Amino acid sequence: MIQERSILKVADNSGAKLVRCFRILGGTRHRYARIGDIFIASVQSAEPRKATKKKDIVRCVVVRAKAPFRRADGTYLRFDENAAVIINAKNEPVSTRVFGPMPRELKGRGYEKIITMAEEIV
Repeated sequence: MIQERSILKVADNSGAKLVRCFRILGGTRHRYARIGDIFIASVQSAEPRKATKKKDIVRCVVVRAKAPFRRADGTYLRFDENAAVIINAKNEPVSTRVFGPMPRELKGRGYEKIITMAEEIV
């Protein structure tokens, strides 16, 4: 579960390395973000000479979370790290590549473009 002030790894090549969540979208009482949820974040560290710079305000979607995620068949899925992909206002990724495994539940949430760029679908 991602909450405000959580720091996540960025799983794409937009230039950002770490982001800090400061607002979770989806209602006033939406305290935690799970896989497939959108949040607003600030870039904490970034690669030099890339499109995304430090202190930029970006929209992100959670693609990996340490908290167990229950699937429809009753199994649970848990990742080793918290990770996000930076998206634009149309919920499309800003980057051209995404890294690491992605859960197939993202496709049902409307992120087909992220799934097609994924290295591995779990």
